[in-house]
Amino acid sequence: MAPHSSDALVIGGGLAGIVTALELLRAGRRVTLVDRDTPERFGGLALWAFGGMALVGTPLQAKMKIPDTPERALADWLRFGEIGPGEHWPRQWARYYVEHSRAQVHDWLVQEGVKFMPAVNWVERGLHGDGNSLPRYHIVWGTARELTRRMVAALRAADAGRLTLLHGHRVTGLDHEGGRIAGAVAVNETTGEEVRLHAPVVVLAMGGINGGHEEVRANWPKDRPRPAAMLNGAHPFADGKLHRHAATLGAQITHAGEMWNYAAGFPHPFPHFDGHGLSAIPCKSALWLNHRGERIGPEPLVTGFDTHWLCERVAAQEKPWTWHLLNWRIAAREFAISGAEHNQRIRDRQFPLFLKETLLGNHRLVRQMQRQSPHFLVDDTLAGLAAKMNALTASLDVAPEVLQATADAFDANFAHGSKLHNDDQIRRILHARQWGPDRLRTCAPAPLQKPGAGPFIAIQMQLITRKSLGGLQTDLQSRVLDGAGQPIEGLYCVGEAAGFGGGGASGKRSLEGTFLPGCILTARAAARSIAGRPAP
Repeated sequence: MAPHSSDALVIGGGLAGIVTALELLRAGRRVTLVDRDTPERFGGLALWAFGGMALVGTPLQAKMKIPDTPERALADWLRFGEIGPGEHWPRQWARYYVEHSRAQVHDWLVQEGVKFMPAVNWVERGLHGDGNSLPRYHIVWGTARELTRRMVAALRAADAGRLTLLHGHRVTGLDHEGGRIAGAVAVNETTGEEVRLHAPVVVLAMGGINGGHEEVRANWPKDRPRPAAMLNGAHPFADGKLHRHAATLGAQITHAGEMWNYAAGFPHPFPHFDGHGLSAIPCKSALWLNHRGERIGPEPLVTGFDTHWLCERVAAQEKPWTWHLLNWRIAAREFAISGAEHNQRIRDRQFPLFLKETLLGNHRLVRQMQRQSPHFLVDDTLAGLAAKMNALTASLDVAPEVLQATADAFDANFAHGSKLHNDDQIRRILHARQWGPDRLRTCAPAPLQKPGAGPFIAIQMQLITRKSLGGLQTDLQSRVLDGAGQPIEGLYCVGEAAGFGGGGASGKRSLEGTFLPGCILTARAAARSIAGRPAP
């Protein structure tokens, strides 16, 4: 193929790359967008994502009487992420996010035709109230798949003959001439043909650095426990190679050891790649057990408060799996799987069916997992369940009497009425149920062995990798910075490749739902800078 020239080259066809290209096309620029995947998967992992967004000061928050402000959100962000005063660019991006997520993400998406579900959820509250002090988690109606499809449609509408899309091409290096970026070299992964892509501006939007277990282990902090086995919830294309290539030009990779993983994954019944896992949204009412069927403690593991802490506790266990013990009553109300694939009522915008399953229980999903996943075990008795747990792990780890004692100890909380409840998990459940949307999806506390609530369910869970929180350091224009803090002329970075801004805007923990908005914010900032438009 002959050399190709354009005003800007965008590397990566995920949400961040698509939004960057869209905004540049609307600014009248000629754009080349290179993506490793097939045209059918244009949009990357955003096509599979659930579509939750942490947004500040929205009309929906006001309608629900949530008194949120950028100042309050920033205080939550910096405290929960443990982002110190010396972390200049992460702090700057955190401030930019809370101050502009309403106008630059929410309002912009609404203008593009995206709708949000009519409720704000409360996630990552922190173990001691140090997380989200208010509900901020907005859900895209249609999941992130609908959002991504709308962005792709807008991209094609803005084309006007100025867009070149190269699917199935892998960028192998960046061209650097006369002290500035001059383009890149790509290879057609089907034919092996090499093509030179000339552009005075290159935007890196290739995703994170933890798409494979080799990368995860190489970046894992030495002072934190790491399980012997993990599932993969990232994409194998997120291999970090372009990060390292940019580093040879002076770019700085920061916070590479910070990751947004999940503590409750299980193998995808129909995997898209090796080690592909699904991330369950753990049931708050399930008991979280170690490999022997004993409750993990002394502080019980309960989702919705601190995902980072849950991952550390799971990673520290003796064996690289844990168990969730629950019953059908709990599963029908609370069990869910993150992503678009297993939330089809939201994904396909089937509101009556969504409402029915929310109110009456999602028995359909529970039966589907019982049928499809060998890691989702169901039995009428705890002894029978223990036998199935041992058969799955080819062990005798779970003694039936231990599993029975675990259930009995929890159920004893209910023997003398609510006045004598004395369990941190019950307290957290009652706290969560005070917020209306959580009340709909969380069972009232009750004995695990409550008559009529069965059968019993055990789900084998593993830690699953998801996003890398670190990346290439950038300023508020999404320009890649060198070791002296100066922009590398012509080089930009957006989305997860930039640690969602600044090389690590979330710090050690995310307030959850910051990733899709982070892709949009960093992409729009890059496009404004390239087009010479003023900042908001």
